[in-house]
Amino acid sequence: MKKKLALMAALSLTLGTLLTGCGSAADNTAQTTAETTEEAAEETTEGTDEAAAETAEETQAADADLVYAVEAGSAGEAAANDNGFQTNVVASQADALMEVASGTSDAAIIDLLMAGAMIGEGTSYPNLTHTTELTTEEYGVGCRKGSDLASYINAVFAESYADGSMEETATTYGVQEALVEQAASEYAASETDSDVAYIQDKGTLIVGITDFAPMDYKDDNGEWIGFDADMARVVAEKLGVEAQFVEIDWDNKIMELDSKNIDVVWNGMTLTDETREAMECTNAYCNNAQVIVVPAN
Repeated sequence: MKKKLALMAALSLTLGTLLTGCGSAADNTAQTTAETTEEAAEETTEGTDEAAAETAEETQAADADLVYAVEAGSAGEAAANDNGFQTNVVASQADALMEVASGTSDAAIIDLLMAGAMIGEGTSYPNLTHTTELTTEEYGVGCRKGSDLASYINAVFAESYADGSMEETATTYGVQEALVEQAASEYAASETDSDVAYIQDKGTLIVGITDFAPMDYKDDNGEWIGFDADMARVVAEKLGVEAQFVEIDWDNKIMELDSKNIDVVWNGMTLTDETREAMECTNAYCNNAQVIVVPAN
């Protein structure tokens, strides 16, 4: 009997050891599987991140190989510099488009509103198209620092927006969707050194512009037209003076203002911290963006 009990105990001990061994093997297998899955997931994530980084690097390298035509002193030039692009600096956005069309630049950075008027089917440049929007921004009119002319223009903006004439003019040039709503505004005249009085005394409102459709450009008769040109004439009429348009070097617009060669910069001017610091700017009147223009093919 004692022998049987001893034998049964020995068998139980052996069976327990075997069962324990089986449990350890299962645990080890599960642990190994989990570790393998985790490692695979980590490798997949790392591979995805590396692929994304490589794609970004390739994109940057491709962009770095391109030459972008930009107008001197423009928001397009600033956007190119912010992105580290190689630039070909030209006198106007119209010249920038010519550079791309002729193949002397790979791409151009211009205003979205100009792109809408100048490129694509039925335009001057049917074989060009725009791609990436690099920025979003707003247009304003620039006057001399401290000038009460900005306040006067704001009042005209408010009145023409309220009576619908501003939208009618915008529709003529296809920029109605870009209009910024104008709040009620009253003209506040300067007590001393009034720009409005100065302009009325000399009888002309000299408007600094560049050739920039659909804001300022010449018609078949050589007359300046465009949304900005037409609105400038409205302000001149309200002032009781004649609007005179002068093409300027856009990079020198602040100097032109301060020297009184012009009275106002009215040419789809992007409102930036720099312009607001250097000029007395009106309220924003149009939304815009800087876009990349490339050959359609």
